[in-house]
Amino acid sequence: MTTSNIKLSFACALYDRMQPLYTGEVKPEGIDLEFLRIEAPRVIFDNMAGKQAYDLSEMSSSEFICRISAGDDSFVALPVFPSRAFRHSFIAIHEGSGIRSSKDLAGKRIGVPLYTMTAAIWIRGFLANDHGVDLSGVTWVQGSINSASSHGSPSVMPMHRPVPIELNHSGKSLSELLDTGEIDAIMGTTMPDCMKHNPRVVRLFPQFRQAEKAYYQRTQIFPIMHLVAIKRSTYERHPHIAKPLFDAFNQSKEVALQRMKNLAALRYMLPWLSDDLDEIQQLFGDDPWPYGVQANLPTLNALLEHMVEQGVIAQPIPIEDLFLPV
Repeated sequence: MTTSNIKLSFACALYDRMQPLYTGEVKPEGIDLEFLRIEAPRVIFDNMAGKQAYDLSEMSSSEFICRISAGDDSFVALPVFPSRAFRHSFIAIHEGSGIRSSKDLAGKRIGVPLYTMTAAIWIRGFLANDHGVDLSGVTWVQGSINSASSHGSPSVMPMHRPVPIELNHSGKSLSELLDTGEIDAIMGTTMPDCMKHNPRVVRLFPQFRQAEKAYYQRTQIFPIMHLVAIKRSTYERHPHIAKPLFDAFNQSKEVALQRMKNLAALRYMLPWLSDDLDEIQQLFGDDPWPYGVQANLPTLNALLEHMVEQGVIAQPIPIEDLFLPV
């Protein structure tokens, strides 16, 4: 007599570290994983948070932590991080606003897709802590960067400190507002389209690669954007799934790393991939994208500290309360 596998749906973008799971080359033991490829993370987050549409999915780290902080235990999480990104390169400024250094952001009108999004939390964190920027007088203009709309339909938990946030109802995108000087800067997950034609719209950190490397060398922080959330109802029905899922995510990533490092034929359209890989090895060692809690303690602790400092959550949460034991 054989026992059939558990069938679980998993929504995620098709990142290189997820591709072996998507193709079925890597399979979690005892689980038939239906990989739902969705290339718009905001859609995944809204479907998961609003409708619990999948058994598991990638999810905004800050949104998951906010739910835990608010006492919402609808989801549990694996210490698997589909998306990470340094964010020094994602701050655009209008030179006509008199911004010459990061401290000049004080008191300005700054566009952001969503004040509580993970990327914005990281950016405000390093601006305040590393560069001494006083963001207390900033007015935040919230909306989509390159379209005249909102940033999806997020389920936002209440803030724990009042922050001046204006919803962008101008009929223009944040990029258009920056182009005309109606806002002074934008921070988020993409760059404004107006940079392509307006030479006065530039990056706050033009030498961002050096800034990000120095930040990592000093702090050991590689900012985490997304984690993997599991519906609590799914987990309670199948409490043994955490370990085989975690093992499969790790195996899938390892396959992707080995393929990336095979230089016989370049896997990615990066002409200097060999040099990039040497630099990654020197900075991060063998695995630039670790999963698990222990290897990510500096990053996870910093994210929680930033969220408390910015009034996004009321108090720190023990990291062991965030993730399933694997």
